[in-house]
Amino acid sequence: MRLWTLHPRHLDPQGLVALWREALLAKAVLQGKTRGYRHHPQLHRFQAHATPVSAINAYLAAVHAEATARGYRFDRGKLGPRRAVGPIPVSDGQVAHEWRHLLAKLQARSPELFQRWATTAPAIHPLFVIEPGPVEDWERA
Repeated sequence: MRLWTLHPRHLDPQGLVALWREALLAKAVLQGKTRGYRHHPQLHRFQAHATPVSAINAYLAAVHAEATARGYRFDRGKLGPRRAVGPIPVSDGQVAHEWRHLLAKLQARSPELFQRWATTAPAIHPLFVIEPGPVEDWERA
């Protein structure tokens, strides 16, 4: 499971579809609707949020918006209620780590997107706010 801190605009089609599915799985975990993945490190920042389900709904809303802008038909009914939520802090070290990871994926499977993004700074998902720091403790290297 990879719940990117990066903005979904950077993902290739395979990555965007995978993110939608994985975020829906994360939502099921946070709602207690599944037994698997309950301790997955990618969930820690959502579990630590004051309103975890609202946070994942806000996360999904941005993924849905990107998919809609690309002409995909992700089921909006799976989003759940959208409420204002506080941002989730993320370190600049984590963003840099994810950016390198994504660029490596894009270089292998979507070279045209790799060329597009390789020389730009990454945008982050609107749910997050960047703070100085190293790669997050929950990240698996």
